[in-house]
Amino acid sequence: MTGPVSASQAQTGWEAEADLVVVGSGVAGLTAALRAMRLGLRVLVVTKGGIGDGNTRWAQGGVAVVLGDSVAPDDSVAAHVADTVAAGAGLCDTVAARSVIGAGPEAVGLLRREGARFDGDASGRLARTREGGHGALRVIHAGGDATGAEVQRCLVAAANDHTLPVLEHHVAVDAVTTVTGEVCGLRVLAPDATPGLVRTRAVLLATGGLGQLYQVTSNPELATGDGLALALRAGASAADVEFVQFHPTVLYTPGARGRCPLVTEAVRGEGAVLVDGAGKRIMPGVHPLADLAPRDVVSAAITRRLATAPGGVDDHVFLDATGIAGFARRFPTVRAACEAVGVDPAREAIPVAPAAHFACGGVVTDAHGRTDVTGLYAAGEVARTGLHGANRLASNSLLEGLVLGRRAAEAVRADLAGARRAVSSPPADVPAPVAPVAQRPALQRLMSRFAGIGRDAEGLAVAGSVLDVSTVPTPLWTVEAVEDAALTLVARALLAAAAARTESRGCHVRTDHPERDERRWRRSQSVRLNPSGQPVLAHSILEGVA
Repeated sequence: MTGPVSASQAQTGWEAEADLVVVGSGVAGLTAALRAMRLGLRVLVVTKGGIGDGNTRWAQGGVAVVLGDSVAPDDSVAAHVADTVAAGAGLCDTVAARSVIGAGPEAVGLLRREGARFDGDASGRLARTREGGHGALRVIHAGGDATGAEVQRCLVAAANDHTLPVLEHHVAVDAVTTVTGEVCGLRVLAPDATPGLVRTRAVLLATGGLGQLYQVTSNPELATGDGLALALRAGASAADVEFVQFHPTVLYTPGARGRCPLVTEAVRGEGAVLVDGAGKRIMPGVHPLADLAPRDVVSAAITRRLATAPGGVDDHVFLDATGIAGFARRFPTVRAACEAVGVDPAREAIPVAPAAHFACGGVVTDAHGRTDVTGLYAAGEVARTGLHGANRLASNSLLEGLVLGRRAAEAVRADLAGARRAVSSPPADVPAPVAPVAQRPALQRLMSRFAGIGRDAEGLAVAGSVLDVSTVPTPLWTVEAVEDAALTLVARALLAAAAARTESRGCHVRTDHPERDERRWRRSQSVRLNPSGQPVLAHSILEGVA
């Protein structure tokens, strides 16, 4: 298939053929698609929203990378790796971390040559800021606090310039595999439930995260775990799914649900501090970096402070940024979000609370995006490379998407060139798959209550039991059914892994096991589906763990 995919093609029911189907149009997906296209592959991008939608455009802080013109001359790639490993709470794959972070300068250079415009300082160098867990000023940014929007703009412009084929507002339902388990196609569903089938030997998942598992999240409505669920159903392994990072500072408004505006960590990097309802600072004495501690530490500290609040405010805290000169110029996105709810950050503290933000785990891949299913690849938040461990270091996500997107495309090209198998013919009349589905509002309440920042054995067991009795087998013939089935499956996988990990580490906080257990639990857990479609713990991943 070449050229843009028209709406008329999609509405009549269709079949197509491509060398590579990329699912998702964020930083990892578009980086991969553009690189694969330039390598001569026939590429089709399938995305649930428009080409500019998804998580990438909401990323505020920046890209963590060590460049030659650094304003911190003592900084180094090794120091960046060390900060990443420290934030990852003992579960980072150090080999993967060195590989990804070491490739960061080249990836950012390529993006800038593509047309991305980052902020500069008075000396003409790229401006830098510092975020939680970083020991140096190494986070480059664009538009003040609109880095993701600039990265997305740049990649969408490149896609348009190269007439990259994109099928918008369509959801990937399932990978089609041969009798030997190799990918040979992808089932796709249009908004009006019209099915499509793409014959292909390679599918790259770049679908982002799973924030919609929870009632309040920084993620857009598209973040329903579709890619992770698709990979599990195809026979792939997942790991570290119990580690869901809650961003400590999402703008609080009473009764808010769904996606809420982020207050970037860079605000604290410029000097803002967290205070409780009585105006008392929260982070001094909790961590040596205080308000710039890693996100898991800050979110847990806020949660503890709220749990012990003596009356008054017990559902949010405040971020005092009144001491930051030129706040509106440096953080225009945050300023606009605050003004929309009647808050002036220059004069008053910003109400904030933790919210589901980033999946540190996902589909297990190597450092080039390969999963353990032939023909299936993953990159970005949906993947688990080992870079993030038990907690992601701030602003490492855009970096990972740039590096792994490019690498995955190159891996697909190499694998297809070396493979002898032709594109198989998937059966044309395969019925829509049927999967257990729980009602989304009930599922979100359940996960927020029992599988958020504080978890214990009793609550996790209750959540699992409720899911077992409340799901209904549902054909996946609507977009809503596909999303809700994905959320249900991912919730079960998360609950299984969280129940098994009887310690607190990184983003996983067990109130009944508050200490870290280095002897038993300095390892990642792998999850697969058993023959009946239930997530089960398969084995531990030890290689390369710090």
